[in-house]
Formats: sequence, structure tokens, C-alpha cells
Amino acid sequence: MVGADDEPGRSGDTATVEIVPPDANALRITYLPDVDGDPDAGEVIWTWVPYDERDGRGKDRPVLVIAREDADWVYAVRLTSKAHDGDRDYLALGSGAWDAQGRPSWVDIEQIYRVHRSGMRREASVLEPDRFAQVAAALGRRYGWRSDSAAV
Repeated sequence: MVGADDEPGRSGDTATVEIVPPDANALRITYLPDVDGDPDAGEVIWTWVPYDERDGRGKDRPVLVIAREDADWVYAVRLTSKAHDGDRDYLALGSGAWDAQGRPSWVDIEQIYRVHRSGMRREASVLEPDRFAQVAAALGRRYGWRSDSAAV
């Protein structure tokens, strides 16, 4: 049986962590999904995500990969099915294959996470290019990040 500490992304050197958003020149949003068992920009993946309280608690949830840091780490934003209409920190995404119940989702553009390739529990789906472009534009307005215009 898998213990709580064995959940992908939960603990150790490969734990999924919330980070201070990188400066405008340190992150370039890309769209390069490749359903190959590794997290890639443009994919919704599942990983363990810590709660805001940073007290060791969290839960397994979907995140949208927005960019690669290096061969092992990616940057991601979390998804939620809790409605956040009118909240400037969230962007309505609609429903997708990442949610087995077909519930609409929102992307939290305020919190940025680093996810290690071994912290990914599973690839859930590829987000369509037009919806990814909406997320990239919202993140660009907020943080000054550029996107790979050839891919988005």
C-alpha cells in the first residue's frame, strides 16, 4: 500500500511547491504538449498540491503546466472546480477531460508551482491551444511573462 509520504509530489526533493512568481525575463510560457509520461506545457496533470496554510496538508489535484524550467522541473498553475466568477485571481476555463465529473474549472493565476517530473501522478489531458492562449495572456498581463507566439 502507498503511504501518504509516497504520494507523487508530496514530500522530499521532488515535492510540488508554491513559489514566488519568477520575474518577467525568467519564464517564457510555451505550448508544447506531448502525451509521453512527462509533464509538458499545455498539459493538465495531477500532482499533490500543498494548501495555502503551508502546514504540511494538501491534496491531489489538477494543475496546468505553463512552462519548463529544466529537464526535470516545470511551472504550473492549479485548477479548481470551486466557482470563482468575478475573482481577478482566477480565470474561467470551462470543463475538460481532467475532471471525470465534467465540472467547470477555474485556473488560479495568483499561485505558481514548481512540479518535478516524478511528482506527476498522471497526465490528464491536453488543453486546447485557444484556451491555453487565454491562460497565457492572463499570466502575461499579471507577471509580464511572454509566450511563445509560434506555439500559442
